[in-house]
Amino acid sequence: MRQTTNTIVMIRPVAFRRNEQTAVNNYYQKSESGLLPASVNAKAQAEFDRLVLKLEEAGVNVIVVDDTATPDTPDSIFPNNWISFHESAEVTLYPMFAENRRMERRDDLLDILEENGFYIEQLVDYSAAENDNVFLEGTGSLVLDRENGKAYCAVSPRSDEELMIEFCEDFEMDPVIFDAFQTVNGERKPIYHTNVMMSVGEKFAVICADSIDDAKERKMVLDCLRSDGKEIVLITEEQVNCFAANILQVRGDDDKRFIVMSESAFKSFTPVQLKVLEKHGEIINSDLTTIETHGGGSARCMMVEVFLPLQEEE
Repeated sequence: MRQTTNTIVMIRPVAFRRNEQTAVNNYYQKSESGLLPASVNAKAQAEFDRLVLKLEEAGVNVIVVDDTATPDTPDSIFPNNWISFHESAEVTLYPMFAENRRMERRDDLLDILEENGFYIEQLVDYSAAENDNVFLEGTGSLVLDRENGKAYCAVSPRSDEELMIEFCEDFEMDPVIFDAFQTVNGERKPIYHTNVMMSVGEKFAVICADSIDDAKERKMVLDCLRSDGKEIVLITEEQVNCFAANILQVRGDDDKRFIVMSESAFKSFTPVQLKVLEKHGEIINSDLTTIETHGGGSARCMMVEVFLPLQEEE
């Protein structure tokens, strides 16, 4: 299995704003900035377009899909939470915590991928779990080491342990389950998505080990990463708040590796940490301030990796 891909899907927003339904447990979303909704969306669109341009200039194949005005989906810019694509020609749909995020799921995305030459054999749909208030939000909840067959998951109201184990059984991956926390007003609260505290590339991992309060769990996770030969970059909770773990390794022209992140993430890394990361890919960073502030997500959340096989020529 490949860990990185040259093709990603991104959804261009039409009504991006702070989502009140997700703010209840996404503590990275900030209060309203005083900007009118149209201004927030225009700024988010500009940030989105700049990132897409930088990716395309690096030779990444970006399939941009425009969001629709209806239904109202303020978080559509983060499609990695509701869908993932696999080398097995399977597409996975996930159960979403916020009711207005469930409307982000759209069948036409599969048609668009097939029009782009990809082969889809089967749909694996876990979304019915929403009826039981059970959630697993895609590669937000799951940080996948596809190459080594491991799935990392920090349990939270949006990342159900039992459903995560079911996913691992279906996709023949080993579950690595733990609890991760952040300090909110002096209290330790669960981190809502695993991909804000860790990222796994081909030969490296960025992780805030300090967020795993249980020493045995912390050692278990770090041992798992080291056993697969990952070079580990340990980050602080302050760096997590700058989305330093919400990054993604991709392939560009001539199979060259790139690591995609926001400007705030880039600025939060120390020179030593950047030197380590640059061994594994040239860094693409872009200003995502509006998206991070209002959406509580960053670069990795905006990209869905496409690992589907190509259709055979007739």
